[in-house]
Amino acid sequence: MWSLWGGISYNGMFTWDEIMEKGKNISPDELREREESLSFDDPINIQYTSGTTGYPKGVVLTHHNVLNNGYCIGGEGMSFTSNDRLCIPVPFYHCFGMVLSNLVCVSHGAAMVLPSAAFDAEAVLKAVQDERCTALHGVPTMFIAELKHPNFTKYRYDTLRTGIMAGSPCPTEYMRAVSEKMNMTDVVIVYGQTETSPGGVTMTTTHDPIERRVSTVGKAFPHVEIKITDPQTQHIVPRGMPGEICARGYVVMKCYYNNPSATRSTIDADRWNHTGDLGIMDEEGYVRIVGRIKEMVIRGGENIYPPREIEEFFHTHPKIEDVYIIGVPDEKYGEELMAWIKPHDGFEMTEEEVKAYCNGRIARYKTPRYVKFVTEFPPATVTGKIRKGEMRETSIKELGLEDEARIETA
Repeated sequence: MWSLWGGISYNGMFTWDEIMEKGKNISPDELREREESLSFDDPINIQYTSGTTGYPKGVVLTHHNVLNNGYCIGGEGMSFTSNDRLCIPVPFYHCFGMVLSNLVCVSHGAAMVLPSAAFDAEAVLKAVQDERCTALHGVPTMFIAELKHPNFTKYRYDTLRTGIMAGSPCPTEYMRAVSEKMNMTDVVIVYGQTETSPGGVTMTTTHDPIERRVSTVGKAFPHVEIKITDPQTQHIVPRGMPGEICARGYVVMKCYYNNPSATRSTIDADRWNHTGDLGIMDEEGYVRIVGRIKEMVIRGGENIYPPREIEEFFHTHPKIEDVYIIGVPDEKYGEELMAWIKPHDGFEMTEEEVKAYCNGRIARYKTPRYVKFVTEFPPATVTGKIRKGEMRETSIKELGLEDEARIETA
């Protein structure tokens, strides 16, 4: 491996200068021999998952996986050319930065702009203006931090046209704000996971109407098959019905590193990758994410597939800046819903106010029984994903539900 930052030497790594020096001693014949010994199906990267719903696993990806994924995203999705300049605030060691950002630029001859060594919202805004970037990437939490920055209006965004928002579902209101306030009228959504190289399941494009780009994650990637199945029976469900999203094609990982049992539980005998995500496909092939199987709440025998749908509903409340819905154990119903709510600065709310807002607007069983107001959510993963498992554990302790939790796992 090699180190990006100058001449700093790390154990087991080469500096950039050392890599360049080693290349001087390789003859053209040696290089040709090495090239001919390689295959596009050879592993090139072991990428670890975020671990938001369990322990991180090493995903083995090939040249074929990542290069084609980057090329399709840049060309099919964002209409990239060598005239584009992409601002990249996401880390290169994660699939987003490595493929959706780095390889998109490499495969289309576009410029890469790195605003800072670690994410800094104002550094991003400044880089977009000063470097006249045409595209910007980020996870929803990054875009939200940029939009909320007190100096947001001091910078210009007239050169921006496109970019990618990925990593987790983004509230519709923020997607619209990015399009309107940051001039990213051609912003696209990419959906996938590390196991699919990582953006290789569905994608919106610059040609999709804005309504599709704010409410769905697009259609199947080029050269990729997808299906929505019943998690219990594995049968394909009718369009318009929720089920697990499965993908098959060049994007699917080779395996989990040194973990054959996890590989078998994720990739079936027909090479379908089971994402663990719940989605709905409409008649035109657009997919909407409604939650994770592991986050599905079962209340009194009623499967509440879409905590995501309830979160979107609460985002329509003028006092609410952000919200996450989780399930907590309940002796009577098995599970109950809980809302973690962050009000806008300067606003106060009550639990009664939240529940009254639900009356007549959403189904009664989707109204959270518990409400917790916060100024900040638990620290996200390094890639910007919220740890709902940690929120659930905290809630169980604070609500005194340890006995119910023990019954649930017995």
